[in-house]
Amino acid sequence: MALTQALTIGIDIGGTKVAAGVVDPEGNILDRLRRDTPTKDPKETEDAIADIVHDLESRHDVIAVGIGAAGFVDGTRSSVLFAPHLAWRHEPLRDAVERRLGLPVVVENDANAAAWSEWRFGGGQGESHLVCVTLGTGIGGAILNDGALQRGKFGIAGEFGHMQVVPGGHRCECGNRGCWEQYASGNALTREARELALSGSPVAHNLLRAANGDPRLINGPMVTELAKDGDPVAVELLEDVGRWLGIGLANLAAALDPGTFVIGGGVSDAGELLLSPAREAFKRTLTGRGFRPEARIVRAVLGPEAGMVGAADLAREEATWLRRVRVKTTAVTAKTAAARGRSTRLERAARKSAGRRTGMRTDPDLHHADLNGDPDA
Repeated sequence: MALTQALTIGIDIGGTKVAAGVVDPEGNILDRLRRDTPTKDPKETEDAIADIVHDLESRHDVIAVGIGAAGFVDGTRSSVLFAPHLAWRHEPLRDAVERRLGLPVVVENDANAAAWSEWRFGGGQGESHLVCVTLGTGIGGAILNDGALQRGKFGIAGEFGHMQVVPGGHRCECGNRGCWEQYASGNALTREARELALSGSPVAHNLLRAANGDPRLINGPMVTELAKDGDPVAVELLEDVGRWLGIGLANLAAALDPGTFVIGGGVSDAGELLLSPAREAFKRTLTGRGFRPEARIVRAVLGPEAGMVGAADLAREEATWLRRVRVKTTAVTAKTAAARGRSTRLERAARKSAGRRTGMRTDPDLHHADLNGDPDA
């Protein structure tokens, strides 16, 4: 079977879960597993990865593993430099996992992996200039130009969530204040809903009822479901997040000028309740509005499994590339060896010819006795 038709495993590592699946070349997930993420110890995370791969590998013939990591991945796609929600700090994840598995491993930022899958199989198909924004616990992002992920000089491009949009604003887990993800993410939606409930406002009664009276139990999916059911406060909360989303997208359009924004992550489950106010804010904020083409803003198609599918597909690309390099290297080595052998034969023939002309024997393969004039030679 050609490597391009082989199965690979994609792993999506977030702050709470390790999700893995066996993925075919068309982006279909054939088998999947999930484990809790050990957030305190990198070695325990490696154990979880190895365990889940061995389990899937026992049922499927796979050629490579792709890991989508929620953090800064270096330019060589081998180390996780920093992960806000995990214990990784300059962690050489690729080499550590390869030693455990005996398979080629690719480590990629999870948003890059998700964007790749949306470009290959989802909402970004056919787009030459794509920006993907994932709204989950925080905000991740990725850039694709003409089918190539733009990782930046140090591999950290696409960390859109940490653009500062409100100087001196809410404290972010990255250490700064006023980051975009503090206003347009799942955490932002949850924080605003809880604050409203804690204020004792009577308009928050549906939020409190859904949370059994405990504001601490309110979360983003809960707000989204209430908004879908028509609760006006939940709708307003999502509209606020959508407006902040649109403002950030307008900033990205000024810098990157994509043809399409694909919006993924858990918050995108709100659909048009989120995207409609985002488009309005985008149009109002866009630099040169009214005098330039506007990028499309669409919802991601592949949902929460986009990172897993993308990581698996990138692993397949890497394994195919490595195979081509090995084949080419083997061919070049064989060609070089043949050329050297031919050169040696020509050199011997030349020496013999010279020996006949001068009456001397110059064959380099003659026994040492020949050179000493042994009469038995």
